[in-house]
Amino acid sequence: MRGGDDAEPHARVAWPTAPASGPCRGGAPIDPVLEVDGISKRFGELQAVDSVTFRVAPGETYGLLGPNGAGKSTCISMIAALLTPDAGTIRVLGQEMTTSSTAGRAQIGLVPQEVAVYPDLTARENLRFFGRLYDITGGALNTRVDQILDVIGLTERADDRSSEFSGGMNRRLNIGIGLLHQPQLLILDEPTVGVDPQSRNAILDSVEQLSAEGMAVLYTTHYMEEAERLCDRIGIIDAGKLKAEGTRRELTTSVGERDRVQVGVSGSLEPALDAVRHLDGVTSASTTDDGITLITDDAGPILARVLDAITGAGGSVTTVEVSQPDLEAVFLHLTGKALRD
Repeated sequence: MRGGDDAEPHARVAWPTAPASGPCRGGAPIDPVLEVDGISKRFGELQAVDSVTFRVAPGETYGLLGPNGAGKSTCISMIAALLTPDAGTIRVLGQEMTTSSTAGRAQIGLVPQEVAVYPDLTARENLRFFGRLYDITGGALNTRVDQILDVIGLTERADDRSSEFSGGMNRRLNIGIGLLHQPQLLILDEPTVGVDPQSRNAILDSVEQLSAEGMAVLYTTHYMEEAERLCDRIGIIDAGKLKAEGTRRELTTSVGERDRVQVGVSGSLEPALDAVRHLDGVTSASTTDDGITLITDDAGPILARVLDAITGAGGSVTTVEVSQPDLEAVFLHLTGKALRD
C-alpha cells in the first residue's frame, strides 16, 4: 500500500463523451448544453442572485468567478435543481430544470466543494455505491468503475479505504463519482481547494481532456491561474450580478487593458520610434533608456511589423518582451476585490 499522492501517477482522462464541438459546426450554431436565462434568488433581504444569464456549449469550459458571497454557489444550486429560482429559467439539453426534474438532472455531474465520499468504503466500493444510485448495475457497473478508477488515477489504490487517502486523492475520487453516469454537463465547484500540487495538476489535466472530448464544464475557482488555463469563456459575478463575460481577450479589452511591448534597441532610437508609432495597431509608443515601449490592443499580429520597422530605420533589436493583461486586473477593475478575498 502506498501513502500520499507522491506515488500516484497523473490522472489522464480517456472517457467517452459527446463528440468534440466548438461554438459552431459547418457555420451553423450548436445548441448549448446549459442555458441560464435571467435567474434570480432572494433570501430575505439578501438578493443573492440577480438576473444572471449565460450559456455553456458542448466542449466548452465556462468559468464562473467571483469573490466570496458573490452568488456562485447559489447559481450552482439552482442549475443543479437543488434550489428553485425566484425568476428566470434553466435548461440542460433543452430540458427545463426544476427541483422535480429527472431528465435534465441525469445529464449533470455535480462535484461539490465538500468532498462527498464515504471514508469507511474503499474507492471501488464508493464508486459502486454511487453507480447503483445512478441505476448502473451488473457488468456495466463493473466496467464503468474500472474505467473511472483509471481516469482518476486510483486503480492501484482501488481497494484501499478512502479514509487512508490524501485530500487530493479524495478530491479525485469525488470527481470520479460525478463522471460515473457519463453526464453531458460537469459542474466543478472549486475542485482543487486544499489539494497538493500533483493532484491539482492531475485534476486540471482531466478537465482539459474532458472538454476536448466534448463535455460542457461549468467551473468555479479561487485560483486565477486555473481560470486562465482552463476556461474558454469567463463570467465575473459580484453581488449577485454578472458584471461581464467573454474570452480573456474580450474581457481585458472591455476594461481598456492592452498589451505592452518593450523592445531593446541599440543605435539611434528616434528614427526607430518614428517608424513604429505610425504603424496600424500601435496605440502609443515612447522611448526608454535602452529601447522603445509601445502599447497595442493585440501584440501578436503586429510584432513582426514592429521589428521590421525598427531594423528598417537602422536600429538593432536586442530584446523583446510582451506583457499581456491578465484576468486579475480585469477582476479587480470590475469588483474592486482580489479573487481570493
